[in-house]
Amino acid sequence: MEEYAREPCPWRIVDDCGGAFTMGVIGGGVFQALKGFRNAPAGLRHRLRGSASAIRTRAPQIGGSFAVWGGLFSTIDCGLVRLRGREDPWNSIASGALTGAVLASRSGPLAMVGSALMGGVLLALIEGVGILLTRHTAPHFANPSPFAEDPSQLPPKDPPGGVQFQ
Repeated sequence: MEEYAREPCPWRIVDDCGGAFTMGVIGGGVFQALKGFRNAPAGLRHRLRGSASAIRTRAPQIGGSFAVWGGLFSTIDCGLVRLRGREDPWNSIASGALTGAVLASRSGPLAMVGSALMGGVLLALIEGVGILLTRHTAPHFANPSPFAEDPSQLPPKDPPGGVQFQ
Protein backbone atom coordinates (compact mmCIF):
# COMPACT_ATOMS: atom_id res chain seq x y z
CA MET A 1 0.00 0.00 0.00
CA GLU A 2 1.31 3.43 -0.85
CA GLU A 3 0.07 4.75 2.48
CA TYR A 4 2.79 2.80 4.24
CA ALA A 5 5.62 4.01 2.00
CA ARG A 6 6.72 6.70 4.44
CA GLU A 7 9.87 7.91 6.11
CA PRO A 8 12.05 5.31 7.83
CA CYS A 9 11.21 4.79 11.46
CA PRO A 10 13.53 7.07 13.41
CA TRP A 11 12.54 10.05 11.25
CA ARG A 12 8.89 8.99 11.10
CA ILE A 13 8.59 9.54 14.86
CA VAL A 14 9.91 13.10 14.60
CA ASP A 15 7.78 13.78 11.52
CA ASP A 16 4.58 12.49 13.14
CA CYS A 17 5.32 14.34 16.38
CA GLY A 18 5.74 17.61 14.50
CA GLY A 19 2.66 17.01 12.37
CA ALA A 20 0.57 16.21 15.44
CA PHE A 21 1.83 19.36 17.18
CA THR A 22 0.91 21.46 14.15
CA MET A 23 -2.56 19.93 13.92
CA GLY A 24 -3.09 20.47 17.64
CA VAL A 25 -1.99 24.11 17.53
CA ILE A 26 -4.11 24.94 14.48
CA GLY A 27 -7.18 23.00 15.57
CA GLY A 28 -6.83 24.11 19.18
CA GLY A 29 -6.27 27.68 18.03
CA VAL A 30 -9.49 27.69 16.02
CA PHE A 31 -11.47 26.10 18.83
CA GLN A 32 -10.00 28.40 21.49
CA ALA A 33 -10.59 31.46 19.30
CA LEU A 34 -14.29 30.63 19.14
CA LYS A 35 -14.43 29.82 22.84
CA GLY A 36 -12.58 33.00 23.84
CA PHE A 37 -14.76 35.11 21.56
CA ARG A 38 -17.94 33.63 23.00
CA ASN A 39 -16.90 33.90 26.67
CA ALA A 40 -15.54 37.47 26.52
CA PRO A 41 -17.53 40.52 27.67
CA ALA A 42 -19.73 42.34 25.17
CA GLY A 43 -18.08 44.51 22.54
CA LEU A 44 -16.05 43.55 19.52
CA ARG A 45 -12.73 44.77 20.96
CA HIS A 46 -13.20 42.76 24.18
CA ARG A 47 -14.25 39.69 22.25
CA LEU A 48 -11.20 39.87 19.94
CA ARG A 49 -8.89 40.30 22.95
CA GLY A 50 -10.56 37.38 24.70
CA SER A 51 -10.14 35.28 21.57
CA ALA A 52 -6.44 36.15 21.22
CA SER A 53 -5.84 35.55 24.93
CA ALA A 54 -7.46 32.12 24.78
CA ILE A 55 -5.38 31.19 21.73
CA ARG A 56 -2.12 32.27 23.40
CA THR A 57 -2.97 30.42 26.59
CA ARG A 58 -4.37 27.10 25.38
CA ALA A 59 -3.29 26.42 21.76
CA PRO A 60 0.34 25.54 22.66
CA GLN A 61 -0.86 23.23 25.44
CA ILE A 62 -3.23 21.44 23.08
CA GLY A 63 -0.48 21.20 20.46
CA GLY A 64 1.85 19.70 23.05
CA SER A 65 -0.75 17.11 24.02
CA PHE A 66 -1.22 16.18 20.39
CA ALA A 67 2.56 15.94 19.94
CA VAL A 68 2.88 13.57 22.89
CA TRP A 69 0.13 11.37 21.48
CA GLY A 70 1.63 11.43 17.96
CA GLY A 71 5.15 10.74 19.16
CA LEU A 72 4.10 7.86 21.39
CA PHE A 73 1.87 6.40 18.68
CA SER A 74 4.70 6.51 16.11
CA THR A 75 7.20 5.06 18.56
CA ILE A 76 4.92 2.11 19.31
CA ASP A 77 4.10 1.73 15.61
CA CYS A 78 7.79 1.59 14.70
CA GLY A 79 8.38 -0.94 17.48
CA LEU A 80 5.58 -3.13 16.13
CA VAL A 81 6.92 -2.85 12.58
CA ARG A 82 10.31 -3.97 13.83
CA LEU A 83 8.83 -6.75 15.97
CA ARG A 84 6.37 -8.13 13.39
CA GLY A 85 8.44 -7.42 10.28
CA ARG A 86 5.52 -5.98 8.28
CA GLU A 87 3.60 -2.74 7.93
CA ASP A 88 -0.15 -3.24 7.85
CA PRO A 89 -3.29 -1.77 9.43
CA TRP A 90 -3.00 -4.09 12.43
CA ASN A 91 0.10 -2.19 13.57
CA SER A 92 -1.85 1.08 13.61
CA ILE A 93 -4.77 -0.47 15.48
CA ALA A 94 -2.50 -2.02 18.10
CA SER A 95 -0.49 1.21 18.34
CA GLY A 96 -3.66 3.20 18.99
CA ALA A 97 -4.72 0.78 21.72
CA LEU A 98 -1.29 0.73 23.37
CA THR A 99 -0.97 4.51 23.15
CA GLY A 100 -4.33 4.95 24.85
CA ALA A 101 -3.32 2.52 27.58
CA VAL A 102 0.07 4.13 28.21
CA LEU A 103 -1.35 7.65 28.34
CA ALA A 104 -4.02 6.54 30.84
CA SER A 105 -1.60 4.51 32.98
CA ARG A 106 -1.56 7.09 35.80
CA SER A 107 -5.32 6.70 36.25
CA GLY A 108 -5.26 2.97 37.01
CA PRO A 109 -5.90 -0.31 35.23
CA LEU A 110 -9.58 0.28 34.55
CA ALA A 111 -8.87 3.59 32.82
CA MET A 112 -6.06 1.92 30.86
CA VAL A 113 -8.41 -0.76 29.55
CA GLY A 114 -11.05 1.82 28.60
CA SER A 115 -8.55 4.06 26.85
CA ALA A 116 -6.98 1.09 25.09
CA LEU A 117 -10.38 0.03 23.78
CA MET A 118 -11.18 3.56 22.64
CA GLY A 119 -7.80 3.95 20.93
CA GLY A 120 -8.03 0.58 19.22
CA VAL A 121 -11.61 1.13 18.04
CA LEU A 122 -10.85 4.65 16.82
CA LEU A 123 -7.82 3.50 14.83
CA ALA A 124 -9.74 0.49 13.50
CA LEU A 125 -12.44 2.85 12.21
CA ILE A 126 -9.86 5.14 10.63
CA GLU A 127 -8.01 2.24 8.98
CA GLY A 128 -11.27 0.62 7.85
CA VAL A 129 -12.53 3.81 6.22
CA GLY A 130 -9.16 4.25 4.53
CA ILE A 131 -9.25 0.72 3.13
CA LEU A 132 -12.84 1.11 1.94
CA LEU A 133 -12.08 4.41 0.23
CA THR A 134 -9.03 2.93 -1.44
CA ARG A 135 -11.01 -0.04 -2.75
CA HIS A 136 -13.87 2.16 -3.89
CA THR A 137 -11.73 4.71 -5.73
CA ALA A 138 -9.10 2.32 -7.14
CA PRO A 139 -11.03 1.43 -10.34
CA HIS A 140 -11.42 5.13 -11.16
CA PHE A 141 -7.66 5.61 -11.21
CA ALA A 142 -6.69 2.41 -13.03
CA ASN A 143 -4.31 2.91 -15.92
CA PRO A 144 -5.93 2.15 -19.27
CA SER A 145 -4.43 -0.61 -21.36
CA PRO A 146 -1.90 0.87 -23.81
CA PHE A 147 -3.06 -1.56 -26.52
CA ALA A 148 -6.75 -0.66 -26.40
CA GLU A 149 -6.39 2.26 -28.82
CA ASP A 150 -4.05 0.54 -31.27
CA PRO A 151 -6.15 -0.22 -34.39
CA SER A 152 -4.20 -3.36 -35.19
CA GLN A 153 -5.33 -4.83 -31.85
CA LEU A 154 -9.06 -4.25 -32.47
CA PRO A 155 -11.28 -7.04 -33.83
CA PRO A 156 -12.34 -6.70 -37.50
CA LYS A 157 -15.46 -4.60 -38.08
CA ASP A 158 -18.55 -5.93 -39.81
CA PRO A 159 -19.20 -4.50 -43.28
CA PRO A 160 -21.77 -1.66 -43.43
CA GLY A 161 -24.52 -3.88 -44.85
CA GLY A 162 -24.38 -6.40 -42.03
CA VAL A 163 -22.86 -9.88 -41.88
CA GLN A 164 -21.67 -11.41 -45.18
CA PHE A 165 -22.11 -15.10 -45.87
CA GLN A 166 -19.73 -16.96 -48.16
